[in-house]
Amino acid sequence: MLLRREAPTDLPEVRALTAAAFATIGGNENREVPVEVPLLDALRDCEGWIPELSLVAVDAEDRPIGHVVCTRADVDGVPALGLGPLGVAPEHQRGGVGSALVHAVVAAAEARGETLVALLGEPAFYGRFGFRVSTADGVTAPEAEWGAYFQTRALSANGPAPQGRFRYAGPFGEL
Repeated sequence: MLLRREAPTDLPEVRALTAAAFATIGGNENREVPVEVPLLDALRDCEGWIPELSLVAVDAEDRPIGHVVCTRADVDGVPALGLGPLGVAPEHQRGGVGSALVHAVVAAAEARGETLVALLGEPAFYGRFGFRVSTADGVTAPEAEWGAYFQTRALSANGPAPQGRFRYAGPFGEL
């Protein structure tokens, strides 16, 4: 497995692996196309898109088997990042692909000088990457009912992380 930036030629395979990865998750069982697929399309077209933070894991034939993205978000107007969606082709799940992608995108964010990454996800999975309930970093989730599933990771080497209410890139609000 190799990790690299997403290339324009990867888009069809990234869409397919995202559809497969999310087909049975979060109410997508009754959808022809999981909501994460059009979300990715909309994110690519919005001002919050950061090409350097759209990464793929590829197999030996350079075919995408996993994808992660961070997009521009804010905390009370201060720049931050929203991580997700993160998708891994079903036949490659539970093999370290998702973990490698999270490590890589957080490292790339830190290298860019970002101060905070937030996500909505399973605490047992993301906790091992330094994410914790957002309120521990003084960040309020966009939706109160997300509770412990809304998590943040402060990248303190780049200065103090913002505190306040988190807001994802525009397309997330259209879900």
